[in-house]
Amino acid sequence: MANSAQNGRDAEGRQYGEYDLVVVSNRLPVDHTIDEDGQGVWRRSPGGLVTALAPVMAKTEGAWVGWPGVPDEEVEPFDHDNMHLVPVALSADDVELYYEGFSNATLWPLYHDVTAAPEFHRTWWECYKTVNRRFAEATAEIAAEGATIWVQDYQLQLVPKLLREARPDLRIGFFNHIPFPPLEIFAQLPWRRQVIDGLLGADLLGFQRPSDTSNFLRCVRRFSGFNVRQQQVQVENSDGGVRLCRAGAFPISIDVEHISELAHRPDVIARSEQIRHELGDPDTVLLGVDRLDYTKGIGHRIKAYGELLEDGKVDVENAVLIQVASPSRERVESYRLLREEIEGAVGRINGTFDTLENTAIRYLHHSYPVEEMVALYLAADVMLVTALRDGMNLVAKEYVASRKEVDGALVLSEFAGAADQLKQAILVNPHDIDGLKEAIVRAVNMPPAEATRRMRAMRRQILQNDVEHWSRAFLKALEQAGTHD
Repeated sequence: MANSAQNGRDAEGRQYGEYDLVVVSNRLPVDHTIDEDGQGVWRRSPGGLVTALAPVMAKTEGAWVGWPGVPDEEVEPFDHDNMHLVPVALSADDVELYYEGFSNATLWPLYHDVTAAPEFHRTWWECYKTVNRRFAEATAEIAAEGATIWVQDYQLQLVPKLLREARPDLRIGFFNHIPFPPLEIFAQLPWRRQVIDGLLGADLLGFQRPSDTSNFLRCVRRFSGFNVRQQQVQVENSDGGVRLCRAGAFPISIDVEHISELAHRPDVIARSEQIRHELGDPDTVLLGVDRLDYTKGIGHRIKAYGELLEDGKVDVENAVLIQVASPSRERVESYRLLREEIEGAVGRINGTFDTLENTAIRYLHHSYPVEEMVALYLAADVMLVTALRDGMNLVAKEYVASRKEVDGALVLSEFAGAADQLKQAILVNPHDIDGLKEAIVRAVNMPPAEATRRMRAMRRQILQNDVEHWSRAFLKALEQAGTHD
């Protein structure tokens, strides 16, 4: 809870803040919307991170530091849903250079195995440093003495060290929601040492998969020279002392209870039945749900499905693929080109195989509320998750959580973090189009008994490891990590 003792001072003699738990992320956990009366209101964002941390924040009356989502706008700190929200202002130039530039055109492709070519621009890096400092300063100002700080994701990799320098009393955690690349790929980053040093400011670094943790520790050995023992880094301080930074895997999950509750709601069930009827009541509904991003393997999936139609392995009269591709980073050129490519491929396949009554691929370039997504999960016999590289992929877990009848089949890329946990899915290498085609056919024709056995095992795993389990596990490990003078 908020700390009432506010007479402490930080390293520079400034007064300590009052919040014992502070989450720091690129975005605040709220969106600014217009209500029915035309008034501007803040509403809680639907994302998984917000769902994971809201219960913890409510119990501790913690604070959340982040950008409010609108450039060139100063917003005063405010309270919302038992959280104190501290907006960090970004200019239009900041959004272009720090967010769209360094974060999403340099780090994102680099950290996703160079699925697209990363760009290295010094002006982007300078802005990234400036914005990270702004986030760190806002955090240091509100944190109570000895507070716990949890920094989120690749946009803010310099914040842990900046916080450590300003407030050595703090306990600092960092979680990387996306993959961490192998040494040979990370080595391409011109500012690799600065990023490693920034991350090593934390007491605990969390990654989605053990392989991500191993990649990071290899990079530490290579570029920092610090001693690494098992999963701990002995970080040498400027005063000659040694501090421990631990790294480990903490796979994120979903709000299983909420998804399950929606899957049992009569209106959601009725909507799922309506979806199948509107599709012409096909024998098989296949579903893909992704942000429109080049890491998601949407093109590979559509290519494989188109070839199955050509081969006669699936028939447009008996099967349909629904592809939801929600808009993403539409100002970034590579994303605009990807949209043209995907929509062109869908158009060619539909032009070849559609009949007056049936459509091969229903392509939906929209975002949908979670109720509609669960209805789609219920309507789908086969879920296709074919990411070329993904930190976790929560869509796979949501599909499993929604299958209350313990049926359906999941085709899952082995390059998604979820593959470590959902081992009973049909695992595929999405680059292998023939193998992907075989997996889809296998899923479509899977005997009900086998489908039930696989789904039951995956549901058990998801139920035992929900998103609250993830946040509790990380914060408990953070409490035990690090040494402080």
